[in-house]
Amino acid sequence: MEAVRFSNKIQLHSSSFSNTHFGLINFRKTHLGFQPKIQKKWKSLNLSGGGDQRLKKEVFLEKKQRGFTVKCTAEGIERGMLVGGRSEEREFMVAERFKVVALMACVMCLCNADRVVMSVAIVPLAAKHGWSNAFLGIVQSSFLWGYIFSSVIGGALVDKYGGKKVIAWGAALWSLATLLTPWAANHSTISLLAIRAFFGLAEGVALPSMNTLLSRWFPCHERATAVGISMGGFHLGNVVGLVLTPLFMTSVGISGPFILFASLGLLWLTTWISRVTNDPQESNSITKAELRLIQAGKSDSSSLKKGELPPLRLLLSKMPTWAIIFANVTNNWGYFVLLSWMPVYFKTVFNVNLKQAAWFSAVPWGTMAISGYVAGAASDFLIKAGYSLTFVRKVMQSIGFIGPGVALLCLNFAKTPEVASVLITIALSFSAFSQAGFLLNMQDIAPQYAGFLHGISNSAGTLAAIISTIGTGFFVQWLGSFQAFLTLTACLYFVTAIFWNVYATGERVF
Repeated sequence: MEAVRFSNKIQLHSSSFSNTHFGLINFRKTHLGFQPKIQKKWKSLNLSGGGDQRLKKEVFLEKKQRGFTVKCTAEGIERGMLVGGRSEEREFMVAERFKVVALMACVMCLCNADRVVMSVAIVPLAAKHGWSNAFLGIVQSSFLWGYIFSSVIGGALVDKYGGKKVIAWGAALWSLATLLTPWAANHSTISLLAIRAFFGLAEGVALPSMNTLLSRWFPCHERATAVGISMGGFHLGNVVGLVLTPLFMTSVGISGPFILFASLGLLWLTTWISRVTNDPQESNSITKAELRLIQAGKSDSSSLKKGELPPLRLLLSKMPTWAIIFANVTNNWGYFVLLSWMPVYFKTVFNVNLKQAAWFSAVPWGTMAISGYVAGAASDFLIKAGYSLTFVRKVMQSIGFIGPGVALLCLNFAKTPEVASVLITIALSFSAFSQAGFLLNMQDIAPQYAGFLHGISNSAGTLAAIISTIGTGFFVQWLGSFQAFLTLTACLYFVTAIFWNVYATGERVF
């Protein structure tokens, strides 16, 4: 039957072919009829007999070593498609979205490390310039003066121009401010306060940029893990800053850590500009399969049109917006109370010399980075398992508020510094679950205005941080104890958790 295609293996018994290296003779149908095609093999065939078994073994070895080729023949046209070998290598290539989140985690680490540098360096700077304790508080708070304004402005810029450009400019400017800080401190107090406020202004765009960019690069069921990795880098910045700053101050001088972290910021910037795009559709390195995966799992959103302003009145008219704002306020209130006052708490209550317990400064932030990743992975697992976004966001945020609240109440009964440090670590670890709660919920309810909404809530949270940091001092001085303020903070956690569960939603509102 000439119309049927076939490929027939034959053994050549002619003496003229007995010592040659021959492969297969494949017959295929062409417009001239069946014509033999000779493929040269890489291994010799013994053509005197037993060819079938040897041939099978040879083909198996070739498949194993090089991958096998599927031949598709149609009217004299032959195409080869590699289904082994190199295609298996492609499976081990790192996806572009993972490169993006790795770079984002790096810049978030630098973002927080740059803040910690001043917290450590301010001690020798105060001794050198004779600053009072009151002025130290002013210097520490000057960062928040710029930060509180840039959150809203930066959020609106992110919605309009995308996260890549905004965080690139932010990193460049805060690295420059970090580099100039020692000079400003030696020049005048006014220049120091101005540089610190400018530093906060530049850093205020970091979180809105991170949130918006990751929402474009990751499908919904991977977004919590991506945010967990990025915020893990943010929390590890505390550890990096606390460990490296004293080392470089000892070996290089006060300006040493400032030069180090400013240089790392500029180095990161060169990689970021060349490797990352605002949207995966603009990337030249992403594969079609990865692009389809991202597009299939993310909500529809678009950038603001030229001249268009975010609808502030509309955003504030819905209760899910207020749930996010109150959650950010409570989260920052508790976070900065622990960040700013716990060293004083240990010194006052337990008379602990924190210089002899350096691990206390690093362990809580390290565990917070780990728990943030766990929270993100657990959130994505629940979404993949079929649970609604509303349910997942409420569960994660409830853990993020009830856990720290209970830990702070227990802290009132701690009798030893070891028990107290464990309770503080537990409080911060549970607090990290908020990253899979209100922090992601902005993209859920308002994907088009997520950056601006993040700016609004973050500004309110920054104001709460200022109030709690200053208020703790007056509260402790008035009552002579930390217990009352810890109880107040715990109650705030519980009340906001109830408000969140009543009014929050994972559905799109705007």
